[in-house]
Amino acid sequence: MSEDNPHSTNGSQNKSWLDRIGQMFAGEPKSREDLQEVFEEAAERALIDIDTKDMIEGVMDIAEMRVRDVMIPRSHMVTIEKSQLVEEFLPIMIESAHSRFPVICDDKDHVEGILLAKDLLAFVYHNGFENFSFEELLRPAVVVPESKRLDILLKDFRKERYHMAIVIDEFGSVSGLVTIEDILELIVGEIEDEHDAVEPEDIRKITRYVYSVNALTEIEEFNDYFKTKWQSQDIDTVGGMVIQAFGHVPNKGESIEIDGFSFKVASCDGRRLIQLQVTLPKNQQDDKDDIS
Repeated sequence: MSEDNPHSTNGSQNKSWLDRIGQMFAGEPKSREDLQEVFEEAAERALIDIDTKDMIEGVMDIAEMRVRDVMIPRSHMVTIEKSQLVEEFLPIMIESAHSRFPVICDDKDHVEGILLAKDLLAFVYHNGFENFSFEELLRPAVVVPESKRLDILLKDFRKERYHMAIVIDEFGSVSGLVTIEDILELIVGEIEDEHDAVEPEDIRKITRYVYSVNALTEIEEFNDYFKTKWQSQDIDTVGGMVIQAFGHVPNKGESIEIDGFSFKVASCDGRRLIQLQVTLPKNQQDDKDDIS
């Protein structure tokens, strides 16, 4: 019988795979690269699909990332002034379509608490605008440092059952905010709902070092954005450049490095690339860290 035949090619391949799984549970592999190879091989053998592999890699990524890498910067925070009337801040809430809003006093360094849209809606329904009071509705603001690890913060989000945290820098000033959705998107990909507007930009920042790039983005536009100097007489788009580097049309989840930039296929239809995930070269990441 084939399962008793030690010389079977299939048996040898399975043994190799089982040996590697066994190594993993015995404390092996010895590096992240070895572990990634295990999951790459699992995906190639169709033991797991590409989406599952991507999520596993996302979980591994957040273990090495800090809050500063994914936070919404201070300048992009949608806040409500505590001195505002409901009629004044309600249009802000409706336009942003967010569910949670930091309430500030004077400036963004003084966060008084978090207002949930559902709390406001319930209060206004039962009491009207006239009796509104922030004191009755504000929930405590959770504060975390920029340096906190994302995997630990995700665990805190789940354990303490809160969804937003205010981020402070080493001097105690507010530098941004982070939500549980920001972290989950690193694992499962972008989470869109019916309120999300279609982004017209070809290049969008996802985290501190990672960007989403439309495959049809002109190479010239990419050069302007990332200060690169790529040129090609035959190819006009970033997607075309990536296909040329691969030598074929890659599948979703495949990645390749070009001049230090990591290009990962986020979506495709089998004949063309649609969206790419681009990670900055290590030297540019170090430059950003030095600036911050």
